Amino acid sequence: MPDVVPAAARAHTEDLGAFVSASPSSYHAAREVARRAEDAGFVRLDETAAWDVVPGGRYVVVRDGSAIAVAVPPTAGATTPFTILGTHTDSTGFKLKPRPTTGRDGWVQAGVEVYGGPLLNSWLDREVELAGRLVTSDGSGGTVEHLVRTGPIARIPQLAIHLDRSANEGLTLDKQRHTQPVVGLGDVSQSDVLAELAAAAGDGVDAADVLGYDVVLAETQPPRAFGIGEALWASPRLDNQLSTHAAIAALLAVAPEDLAGIGVVAAFDHEEIGSGSRSGAAGPFLEDVLRRVSAGLGASEDERARAFAASLCVSSDVGHAVHPNYPERHDPANHPHAGAGPILKINANQRYATDAHGAARWQAACAAAGVPSQEFVSNNTVPCGSTTGPITATRLGIRVVDVGAAILSMHSARELTAVVDPWYLSRAMQAVLAG
Repeated sequence: MPDVVPAAARAHTEDLGAFVSASPSSYHAAREVARRAEDAGFVRLDETAAWDVVPGGRYVVVRDGSAIAVAVPPTAGATTPFTILGTHTDSTGFKLKPRPTTGRDGWVQAGVEVYGGPLLNSWLDREVELAGRLVTSDGSGGTVEHLVRTGPIARIPQLAIHLDRSANEGLTLDKQRHTQPVVGLGDVSQSDVLAELAAAAGDGVDAADVLGYDVVLAETQPPRAFGIGEALWASPRLDNQLSTHAAIAALLAVAPEDLAGIGVVAAFDHEEIGSGSRSGAAGPFLEDVLRRVSAGLGASEDERARAFAASLCVSSDVGHAVHPNYPERHDPANHPHAGAGPILKINANQRYATDAHGAARWQAACAAAGVPSQEFVSNNTVPCGSTTGPITATRLGIRVVDVGAAILSMHSARELTAVVDPWYLSRAMQAVLAG
């Protein structure tokens, strides 16, 4: 069969696979955004230091599991608007609890807490890793952060069907009793999950040195293309590293002089649990950065307000492709298909922030990029999800349009999209940035 997937789409999605593989946690994802930006010449900014923002400058700043990259056109001034690509870095799953070493009956286990709304059954019988950050003392009253990942170390085992004959009639998992992964064999009192993390961190870190940690379970099976013509793409954490990768790839692909406004990628943490944190979309991070950039360009408060009023945020999160086994769960007239381009998300109750003007801007960008586009709206009997778009619109008063790529198996440990769709999304984002 001839290859019906453009080579550029394959290259983009293979690079998405590299991004996902490098980003088992939101902290890794934020630093991968920063690494790619710095490799392209962006300057890393420290929030505790003074910033020297100038026309033509490119900058990136990391706050915990969030990253914001900013590209300022050479002609930018005090009232130049912002063009923001908003995404998120976190994914649903499990987070390691305090006193993490547990177990019984000869099994050593890790104590975990449910994070967000994962499809619990999708995490069963997979070899997963522990990944995130450890914080230790620097010896002089400060702290040092260490990114860590163990590689495959844990598995949440399913009960054999011989011990639950009704499993195929309706599996129900207790979030406390049935989701604790096994990590080894032996006496729990002689085991230490935190010691395994410290050893994986390197740098001479000892478990006794760890003052705090933010660690999640992460799927370890690599992303891959498959299916007829290898037109399908399976990967962990597509929600929402697909959009984060598409956004940073788009920003790096547009030269500063070709930007229609000040180009921004805002990749937030904690979207899956409501965005209410210092590094989430409901927190001050994006506003802090935009205000400091405006101040660096000499903007008064009035000029900054004028810039915000003319700005646009494209909030990108994955969306639902029509499931061929459950078509009745979707709106009967609006059927987003995998491989048919990015989706424009619309909701009458502002679960998505798209309005007519934002929709027009997005459709024009898709047309300019030469990519197909389609709409998503929920079936009236199925509650609609939400994302960072309405939060950004509410916090900043900037016009927001919600978009995304269509996937199946959302909130599964491993999700599914079409190989072409991440590429389509990134091309449309480039067109938005270029105006």
